[in-house]
Amino acid sequence: MTVYISLLRGINVSGQKIIKMADLRSLYQSMSLQNVKSYIQSGNLVFNSDANNQSQLATEISQAIFAHYQFDVPVFVLTLEALRSARQNLPFDDIDLDAEGSKVLLCFLSDLPSNADELLTPYLKSNERLVINGKVLYLHCPDGVGRSKLSHSNIERKLKLNATIRNLKTVDKVINLSSN
Repeated sequence: MTVYISLLRGINVSGQKIIKMADLRSLYQSMSLQNVKSYIQSGNLVFNSDANNQSQLATEISQAIFAHYQFDVPVFVLTLEALRSARQNLPFDDIDLDAEGSKVLLCFLSDLPSNADELLTPYLKSNERLVINGKVLYLHCPDGVGRSKLSHSNIERKLKLNATIRNLKTVDKVINLSSN
């Protein structure tokens, strides 16, 4: 069985698309996904499956959520190895990750972006940094994510794709949860 991580986009934010994690874990279990665990309320789930098509798994989970809750939720499914690789490829070697972990973001993209630097750089503040490696966008916002002009919606709108963002501390917790 493969260990997978699903990252749901836009649930339990500002009273919108409310899903209790206990209910979501039960929904996953009803889909024959095993060893289902969740981390915080933003839709980070770890599970095991015999399936070998991440895209199909993401579609099936999204359809099950729609059938149960009557709203669409973009779902990103990664293998544990892919999440670890995204973490290991973190391009910011000069940052104190213990102190700045909540200000370092990994943005998982639905597709490979084209000319992303050109489209997103105008939104960067002078002290912010952006690096794109495949389908992962890395962002460091020293003043905090809430003060950045490079918002989640700007990333999606400018790149014309779906994205979901997790800070480094959350990524580390999910990796740790996946390894237990």
